[in-house]
Amino acid sequence: MQEEVTQKTVTFCIRTTKVTADLLKKVLAAYLRHQKQKSVEKKAKKNQPKQGKVTVKELAKQNAGMVNIEITNKNIKSFERYARKYGINYALKKDKSKDPPMYLVFFKGRDQDALNAAFREFSQKQIQKANKPSIHKRLATYRAMMPKKSKDKVKNRHQEQSR
Repeated sequence: MQEEVTQKTVTFCIRTTKVTADLLKKVLAAYLRHQKQKSVEKKAKKNQPKQGKVTVKELAKQNAGMVNIEITNKNIKSFERYARKYGINYALKKDKSKDPPMYLVFFKGRDQDALNAAFREFSQKQIQKANKPSIHKRLATYRAMMPKKSKDKVKNRHQEQSR
């Protein structure tokens, strides 16, 4: 224990003309106040449940009742984006018994309204993407509308060989 205490050092930078015992006392008091505040913040942060993607075990510890839904592999990333946006705590579990594998998304029962709102927004975006023609199709229609250029002129260039 003694070695551990002697290995730690703290540096204080003070701008003053004269270092007095009173000044050192104020600096040490400010440092101790700061350390105490940091430890209180760490404890408060530890007691708060994790937000966003968590494990099934951590979600079960929150004692809020769990509900699950199935989603495909294609929709995982887009689901995560909307879950973060709406502040939903969720856990993903891969169901390997089906082919292709499905993912079970567990979330708290009280987050169901937020989840419905997230899926409503997600489905609206998917419908908009489906209705919007792709750039390749739009380019093909524009190419078809352009008049065809005929290449009647043929330019021949001959290089002379010098010996």
